[in-house]
Amino acid sequence: MQRREIQVRLGATRDRKAIAACDAQVASDLHRRELVDAAIAARRCWVSERSGTVCGYAVLTTNFFGRDFVELLYVAADARRKGAGDTLLAAFEKAHREDRLFTSTNEANGPMRALLERRDYQPSGRILNLD
Repeated sequence: MQRREIQVRLGATRDRKAIAACDAQVASDLHRRELVDAAIAARRCWVSERSGTVCGYAVLTTNFFGRDFVELLYVAADARRKGAGDTLLAAFEKAHREDRLFTSTNEANGPMRALLERRDYQPSGRILNLD
């Protein structure tokens, strides 16, 4: 299958419905919706698009000891393993201001762990009892 080119851009208010269509938890979970809305307002939410359709999004914060931190990265189920998450991380890596970019994921999140490994992220610690 040929991959269509994925574009990454800053998310905007007009993307709220597309993000909710991509991630059902945005529509059903007030905390998640508030996180996305605040990130859009702060210009810290980025979306990935394929053929003009939002297929993923990510939130970049500085809440981790003042360092750039990918707080949330989500790719629509039908777009997974097709480059949307990789493209979002690559855009953050290129744009961030520090020498390191941090993120966190559960041990049970195999797809994210595989993505981070492919992009040469190094484990920095472990928090027990989250899964």
